[in-house]
Amino acid sequence: MIIAIDGPAASGKSTIAREVAKKLNYKYVSTGAMYRAVTYRVLKEKADVHDDVAPAAIAKRFKVTFKKTKEHPTAERVFIDSQDVTDFLFSPRVDSTVSFVAKNPDVRDQLVSQQRQLSKQGDVVMEGRDIGTVVLPQADVKIFLTASAKERARRRKEELEKKGHVCDEQRLKRELIYRDKIDTTRRVSPLTKACGAFLIDTTGKTIEEVIETVMKIVKGA
Repeated sequence: MIIAIDGPAASGKSTIAREVAKKLNYKYVSTGAMYRAVTYRVLKEKADVHDDVAPAAIAKRFKVTFKKTKEHPTAERVFIDSQDVTDFLFSPRVDSTVSFVAKNPDVRDQLVSQQRQLSKQGDVVMEGRDIGTVVLPQADVKIFLTASAKERARRRKEELEKKGHVCDEQRLKRELIYRDKIDTTRRVSPLTKACGAFLIDTTGKTIEEVIETVMKIVKGA
């Protein structure tokens, strides 16, 4: 079975998809992590994120993979070629830049190809912003998670502070709203609910409640 989970930033996609994959013993793929890995590399090479050519060239030159390591045997890490970039993916700099890289059509072409390849083995839970609409429109189950901007800002603040970053919740809320605008209005693969997708508003819900809801949908598919 192929399960596609989409939704805006900080709606709970990664957490829910990861836990659902664990329960089903499926492979978990975060497409957002792939775009963040490319963004990290773009920033490291000091390329212009607004340029059409440089980010696409980097996405073509470097392959993003997921694998476990001796240091982290229980969770897959994100690699761009041989470098483990997992700990850099949610830095404030990457956070504020990834949307510009992700809306690049050539970057998306490169990564969508990789994502489809990852899904060919089946038994996968893949999450992102265009999984049910573009990457895997044939998915057996499509879920669209959402939450209020206030709730998502609170979650993102907690997430970043656990990683040692000092954050202002109101600034994060403004950034999330701005990112929503970019993601929903971009020309290529805009964020939108796929036809036939189950809509789940996670505002005020616990992780366990959302997982239970998703599992019921999966079992009924």
